[in-house]
Amino acid sequence: MECTINWMPGTGMGFVAETGSGHFLTMDGAPDGGGRNLAPRPMETVLAGTGGCTAYDVVLILQRGRHDVRGCQVRLQAERAESDPKVFTRIAMHFTVTGRALPPAAVERAIALSHERYCSASIMLGKTAEIATSFEIVEG
Repeated sequence: MECTINWMPGTGMGFVAETGSGHFLTMDGAPDGGGRNLAPRPMETVLAGTGGCTAYDVVLILQRGRHDVRGCQVRLQAERAESDPKVFTRIAMHFTVTGRALPPAAVERAIALSHERYCSASIMLGKTAEIATSFEIVEG
């Protein structure tokens, strides 16, 4: 895996990342740090990537278990250390999984498997952060 980050000097603290798969992602800083608030902060993209990673796992695990999953939303709330390096210290993830006749045990197992075995991002962040998960199932 590879990624190239380029600073865009005319933007203040704007950056463009080009991923190894050929996609682009912009990032920016807060105005008090020289940015213009035109894109997510770099640490927001880390949190978003972690949410995407675990949601991907949960959907895939449920689909492979032949469950009728039709939606998956993950809301993440993170706390960071007060001093540098301001690593994540706590992350709460709440999953809202939509489907037909989804067994709670299957959803709980999919979330656990993601966090214990498959989601590289949350497992990595778990080295500095306490990660708590919760879920609800919506019939639909």
